[in-house]
Amino acid sequence: MGWLSKIFKGSDQKVSEGHYYKDDSSYYLPSTSGDVWAENENEDIDRAIALSLAEDTPKAKKVKDHKSQLEEDEQLARAIEESLNVESPPKHGNDINMYQPIQYFPMGYRICAGCNVEIGYGRYLNCLGAFWHPECFRCRACNLPISDYEFSTSGNYPYHKACYKESYHPKCDVCKHFIPTNPAGLIEYRAHPFWNQHYCPSHEHDNTPRCCSCERMEPQGTGYIALKDGRKLCLECLDSSIMDTNECQPLHADILKFYESINMRLDQQVPLLLVERQALNEAREGEKNGHYHMPETRGLCLSEELSTISRRPRLGTGSKAMGMRTQPYKVTARCDVTAILILYGLPRLLTGSILAHEMMHAWLRLSGFRTLSQDVEEGICQVLAHMWLESELSSSSGSNFVSGSSSSASYTSKKGKRPPFEKKLGEFFKHQIESDISPVYGDGFRAGQKAVRKYGLQRTLHHIKMTGSFPYEV
Repeated sequence: MGWLSKIFKGSDQKVSEGHYYKDDSSYYLPSTSGDVWAENENEDIDRAIALSLAEDTPKAKKVKDHKSQLEEDEQLARAIEESLNVESPPKHGNDINMYQPIQYFPMGYRICAGCNVEIGYGRYLNCLGAFWHPECFRCRACNLPISDYEFSTSGNYPYHKACYKESYHPKCDVCKHFIPTNPAGLIEYRAHPFWNQHYCPSHEHDNTPRCCSCERMEPQGTGYIALKDGRKLCLECLDSSIMDTNECQPLHADILKFYESINMRLDQQVPLLLVERQALNEAREGEKNGHYHMPETRGLCLSEELSTISRRPRLGTGSKAMGMRTQPYKVTARCDVTAILILYGLPRLLTGSILAHEMMHAWLRLSGFRTLSQDVEEGICQVLAHMWLESELSSSSGSNFVSGSSSSASYTSKKGKRPPFEKKLGEFFKHQIESDISPVYGDGFRAGQKAVRKYGLQRTLHHIKMTGSFPYEV
C-alpha cells in the first residue's frame, strides 16, 4: 500500500486554499475555503480502502484469478485518477475556473489608477470609475491619502472636503475669510465691475473704507492713507497723487497745450486751485451754473455773468439831440471764468481728466455758447476728458507707462520711474466715463461721443452752438 499512500499524500499537497473576494463600495475581504470536496473525497477513499483490504485478504486471493486481480487494480487506479481529476483545485493564472462561488480574475484585471500597477489581492477602492490602492487614492491639493467616507471632486480629481473648500470656496478680498452662504445655501458676494475685487455683502454696510480714487475697498491689514478732509487713499493711488496747486501747474500747462492741439485755445488764463472737500462743497453751493455729479463733486468751474449797460440820447433831424431823452438800456452779457477748483490728493491721471472736463466748461462759456441742457454740456465735457485720457494712455510704450507730456516728465524726474499701476488707473478712469449710468453724464457722454465720431469735433461743436443739441442722423 506504499504506492497508495504516496498517491494520497501527493493529492493532499496539491489541494490549496481558495479565496472568496467580496466586493463592497470600497474594498474586498479575503475568505478561505477548504471543505469544498470533503464529501466526495471521503466516499472515494472508503472505496479505495475497501478494495485494498479485499486484496490483502487470503480468502479473496483464492477466489480471484489473475485476470480478476488485474481488473480490480485497473478499477482502483481509475477511481483514484477520477477523484484526483475532479477535485484538483483551480490553478492561479489564465486557467478558467468553472466552479463557483470561487472567482479568480486574470492578470491585469484591476490596475490601480494611481500607480498603474496591478492591484492583485488585498483591499482596494472602486471610485471615480477606476480601481485604486488605498494608499494611492490621494487628494489633488495636499497629496495625502483620502481615508474619509466622503470626499469632493473637481475635474475628476479627488479632494479632501477641507482641501476642496480651501481651493475652490471663494474668500473675501477684504476680511480674508470664506464668503458665507445665504439662507438659501448659496454663496453670495459682491464684486467690483473693473477690479474684480470679491467681498462679503456685509462690508457694504460695516463702514469698510473705500479708496476715494479707484473705489477699491480697504483689505484688512493694508492701511489706507487718511487725508485731512476725511477721504481715504490706497497706496497705489497715493504713488502718483498730486497734493497741492504748485505741483499741479505742469499738468495744467499740458492740458492747455492739448486744447490748442485740437484748435480750442482758451483766450483767458483761468486760475487753477487744488482744494479740500469742504471748500469745494462751499463753492458749489454758491455756483449757479453747471450740474454736479453725485455722490461727490471732484471739480468745479466758477464763472460769473457780466452785463454792460449803455444808453445814449435819441437823435433827431440833423443828428441833433432832442430833449435829451434816452433810448432804452442796452445790455451786453458776457461770461467770465474766475477759477477752476479740483480736489487735492487724487492721482495725476484722474486730476488731469477732471481738469480737462472743467476746462471744457470754461471754453464753452468763454466762446459764447448759450445756456445748454445738462446732458449736452456735461456730455461734451466728458468727451474731452475721455479724449485726454486716451491721448495719455496711447503714449504708453511696452510694459512701462511713459507719457510724453511735460507733467509726466516732471513727475518722473521728481519721483523716479513712472508707477506701473498708473496705466491700469487710467484704464479704470476711462471705464468710469464709459460705463456711467447717469442720464446726464453717462447718456450725455455716449451721445456726444457718437456725434464726434461721426461728424468730427469741430462740426459737432458748431451744431451745438447753433441748435443747443448734438447732431443726430436723420
